[in-house]
Amino acid sequence: MLRTGVDLVEIQRLENLRPEIRSRFLQRVFTPGELEDTADNLQMLAGRFAAKEAVAKALQTGIGLISWQEIEIRRGETGEPLLFLHGNAQKKAADLGLTDWSISLSHTRQYAMAFVVAMGVEPTSRNE
Repeated sequence: MLRTGVDLVEIQRLENLRPEIRSRFLQRVFTPGELEDTADNLQMLAGRFAAKEAVAKALQTGIGLISWQEIEIRRGETGEPLLFLHGNAQKKAADLGLTDWSISLSHTRQYAMAFVVAMGVEPTSRNE
């Protein structure tokens, strides 16, 4: 089984947030580890925002049933993005049989995008 998700974010959306709103927004959407990894770099944060949306699409749900912080994009040893699922996101992936994930992030000065591929074995029907 193969599932994909893609998302594109205008970086200006994050730049235009008023300072008092930006802080609350960042704390609600990103985990402490993600904020540490990105050091408030808006291009990197926008890429992770797009990745969270792309993962939610691959999971066939939206943000809401799964919270922002249940999808975590961390930085690997060589800078590669690593996905960690928690709570409802982890449960949904297990229910769908998704076990292997690959994430690609890219950005320009204006846009950040993420492409996600998930693979696994479709669970057998409970009626069989």
